Amino acid sequence: MTSIDAITLEVADLAAAERFYANAFGLGSRLRLRAAQEPATGFRGFTLSLTVAQPADVNALIGGAVDAGATVLKPAAKSMWGYGGVVQAPDGTIWKVATSAKKDTGPATGQIDSVVLLLGATDVGASRQCYLDQGFTVAKSFGRMYVEFASSGSVKLGLYRRRALAKDAGVSPEGTGSHRIVVNGAGSFTDPDGFAWEALATSGQAGGQLGA
Repeated sequence: MTSIDAITLEVADLAAAERFYANAFGLGSRLRLRAAQEPATGFRGFTLSLTVAQPADVNALIGGAVDAGATVLKPAAKSMWGYGGVVQAPDGTIWKVATSAKKDTGPATGQIDSVVLLLGATDVGASRQCYLDQGFTVAKSFGRMYVEFASSGSVKLGLYRRRALAKDAGVSPEGTGSHRIVVNGAGSFTDPDGFAWEALATSGQAGGQLGA
């Protein structure tokens, strides 16, 4: 089983991004930062999701992100799947915070149960095969719309049709330039949509461990 050890975001203002993520989410070693090398405009083709236990935690994390400088793309609200909202960090990364629970069972703890990287695929079937060739195992699959891979690492991985992912995030699917993300795993390769993977030791990490 192949896994993701960390996510490296490429940001235009490294010091500002370090402050934002330390104050907003506190993801520790799961998130790393480095200076951006290439321009990016519009939707970068991916989202990061934080899953939590209850609505109070969604509200706490989104509130903290907004206080730290994030922009709300979708206000937190109930849905048929649970409760969640979407924000965009000052560096442009889109974050979804969600829970399958619709009612609170206690006060907010701020604990993040899991981090999920969703990659927007032009052809989900082709990307799925690429990851199978790299040793990934499919945990869930819904035809050519969505694939979730099994993982023992710090971050879970899924593929979602690009336009559907943008719609879920509340943004236009159009975008050009760098994805501004590097996935740190066991090996180095580039998938059909240009998402780059690097071994963690060679990621060029500059921001250090973020948060607690």
